[in-house]
Amino acid sequence: MTRLGKFIDGPVSAMQRIGAVTLFLGQILAQVPAALRRPGFIVAQVHNAGGRSLIIIMLSGLFVGMVLGLQGFDLLQRFGSEDALGVAAALGLLKELGPVVTALLFAGRAGTALTSEIGLMRATDQLTAMQMMAVDPVRRVVAPRFLGGFIAVPLLTAVFNVVGVFGAQLIGVSLMGVDSGSFWSQMQSAVEVDDVMEGVIKSVVFGAACSLVAVYEGYHAAPTAEGVGLATTRTVVTSSVLILFLDYILTAAFL
Repeated sequence: MTRLGKFIDGPVSAMQRIGAVTLFLGQILAQVPAALRRPGFIVAQVHNAGGRSLIIIMLSGLFVGMVLGLQGFDLLQRFGSEDALGVAAALGLLKELGPVVTALLFAGRAGTALTSEIGLMRATDQLTAMQMMAVDPVRRVVAPRFLGGFIAVPLLTAVFNVVGVFGAQLIGVSLMGVDSGSFWSQMQSAVEVDDVMEGVIKSVVFGAACSLVAVYEGYHAAPTAEGVGLATTRTVVTSSVLILFLDYILTAAFL
């Protein structure tokens, strides 16, 4: 009976956690209209979550694109299709690597910052003080940060894709000798609107998921230094696993 209880306790706890996150998302969405009436807060959070992540996103996009150029050229050369390098790089970035890598980097940089910031407010009783003054902390603190991350991830994904294609072109055309006209013309003819929309939808979903996990863990962190540290760790782990899981679900749905 003890083993059976431990076996059942795990799924039950997981379901309770999913339910708590869902209810918390409902509270955030209910406060979104009020948060939108203060656009300055949201712009500040977009800058905090997205603007400060721009350098690492651009560097990562450049190197991922350069690796795609090297590996793609090596693979396509075996079939005599080096001119299709632009197609391979663009589709790989738009549909898969761009949204996934951007979301993982966002979770590691901006997601942890959001969690630690809100967790510190919890540890120093700032959120409790807001409640005592009849100020809803979800509306004042959580909703603008959620919207900031939600808006920032698709924008960062677009930057990642552009820089990644440039990196692939830099290696393929300048270093490997692929014809520049073939690189761009085949890319333009092969990439369709559906391919772009798949990447956009993935980035929007990943942005919502990463932001929700970050603000939830920060808001419900234990009011101690150890509690904030554990919440930050959970943010990275949960966001990373959730991104990969959602990526599979969305890819299967589009196919």
